[in-house]
Amino acid sequence: MAEENNTPQEATEQTAPQDAQSLPTANNAEDFLSNFNWHNYEEGIDVIEDAQLLEFETLVKENFVDTADEDVIEGKVVFMTDREAIIDINAKSEGVISLNEFRYNQDLKIGDKVEVIVDAREDRTGQLILSHRKARVIKAWDRVNNAHDTGEVVNGFVKCRTKGGMIVDVFGIEAFLPGSQIDVKPIRDYDQYVNKTMEFKVVKINQEFKNVVVSHKALIEADIEEQKKEIIGQLEKGQVLEGTVKNITSYGVFIDLGGVDGLIHITDLSWSRINHPNEILELDQKLNVVILDFDDNKSRIQLGLKQLSAHPWDQLGDTIKEGEKVKGKVVVIADYGAFIEIEDGVEGLIHVSEMSWSTHLRSAQDFVKVGDEVEAVILTLDRETRKMSLGIKQLSQDPWTDITSKYPIQSKHSGIVRNFTNFGVFIELEEGIDGLVYISDLSWTKKVKHPSEILTVGDTIEVIVLELDVEGRKLSLGHKQTMDNPWDKYETEFAVDTKHKTQLSEIVDKGATINFNEHVTAFVPSRHLEKEDGTKLGLGEETTFKVIEFNKEFKRVVASHTALFKEEERNNMRKATKKMAVSNSEKTTLGDLDALADLKQKMEGK
Repeated sequence: MAEENNTPQEATEQTAPQDAQSLPTANNAEDFLSNFNWHNYEEGIDVIEDAQLLEFETLVKENFVDTADEDVIEGKVVFMTDREAIIDINAKSEGVISLNEFRYNQDLKIGDKVEVIVDAREDRTGQLILSHRKARVIKAWDRVNNAHDTGEVVNGFVKCRTKGGMIVDVFGIEAFLPGSQIDVKPIRDYDQYVNKTMEFKVVKINQEFKNVVVSHKALIEADIEEQKKEIIGQLEKGQVLEGTVKNITSYGVFIDLGGVDGLIHITDLSWSRINHPNEILELDQKLNVVILDFDDNKSRIQLGLKQLSAHPWDQLGDTIKEGEKVKGKVVVIADYGAFIEIEDGVEGLIHVSEMSWSTHLRSAQDFVKVGDEVEAVILTLDRETRKMSLGIKQLSQDPWTDITSKYPIQSKHSGIVRNFTNFGVFIELEEGIDGLVYISDLSWTKKVKHPSEILTVGDTIEVIVLELDVEGRKLSLGHKQTMDNPWDKYETEFAVDTKHKTQLSEIVDKGATINFNEHVTAFVPSRHLEKEDGTKLGLGEETTFKVIEFNKEFKRVVASHTALFKEEERNNMRKATKKMAVSNSEKTTLGDLDALADLKQKMEGK
């Protein structure tokens, strides 16, 4: 072995450089390492000077990556397998990265430069492990923050849908694209953007939670703003423009005029009445509209669609005139009446008072409902103001025409209770003919304060016609007149001076009341409650009373208990006086005087 027989001096001469110029340089550092006789060096055969070692360490430090550093470094793809890419980063050995980290880049090939970070200096097999994904994230955050600060437009890959928007890959970071930021117009189909690369602006970054929000709408708005200024500058009232239905609401339709939005109110969509704009328009529909008005800065533009066609009233035929019969459909109902569309865009009002001959006020819903086909008579017609009033009741005869023959005075009829007032109740004899029963004509015996005490709406009662006013269309009716007046009988039964046995039913102011029967209640003044022994009657005490007053007209009966023994005393007085007159010629005896004195004391209540 020639090498083993060499002396240390010879080995040194063979392996050591002769001068400084022969030391390793940056260009031949790898050659130096590969040709260096490590065996001789480890055996102490070759001696390396300190200066040479220092220079070598400097070269290594300058030309080789420190794998303990966590900075992002650039590497080169030197080999690829089915699962991994081998990356040279100028370290002691090449690093390995799984191809899963390059799924976004299907065109990766040998020789490509990629950014990596050292994930593990050695795994179990001593292999250097690199990460492209982590390097991308670090670099991506720098680029995202820079794009946010400078307003730079970035490219992003739409990965999938999520609640409220889309997930976009921007520089390897998952950013959120809200649905409202996809386009200037509302987007209904998000799936059309999945797996597409689009341009975005970074609009918001949450550094604490590492959240990024991007917008594609912001890019479109910048272009639209320029178009908008140009369009607004040319707007004029009455101008006809083409637009696209952008949004439909219950109150109107928003039209895109090419960067400028205008509103067609529901009342300006059609001359005919419609319930919702979607009855005649649909989204993305193109149509011509006319500018009706706009504010000073033209930010609110009012548009019209129906104004592009002639008003139906202007095309109304001469056959439509007052007194003519027309047919139409009920389109709207209010409490005061119903609107009838007799032609497209031509409506007339039937007031509730023109729906029936009845004077009893009711709602229009009692007669018609929306969608009904009705026939009516034109009552008034004003083409200038475009107003028309109609009537239904005019199609039938006025029931008051022959009222005198159908409802003569004192005739008896059956009617329905319709409504109450404080002074009486209205009775419907037939449709269109109502009569009033005053509260005083409801009962012979009861003192009625309000009709609802004895009647209910909808009741059927018997009435008699008391008065008839044809011109005023008024009927005065009576209910109690259909029955005999019991006070005709009571006038005899409870005549003055008749006596009746009963008890006090109630103590009232200035006296008490007693009930002779269920209809007749008499009043007993306080001074007429006195008994013969000087005490007064008590509540519930039964005794005999005498009628001292009876008034049939006012149904007033007054009774007295005291009058019973007072009358007896007066009778006795009259008898005594008569006896004294008869015995004028006879001498008055002491006994006679005593009898008169006793009678006087008795009358005085002693």
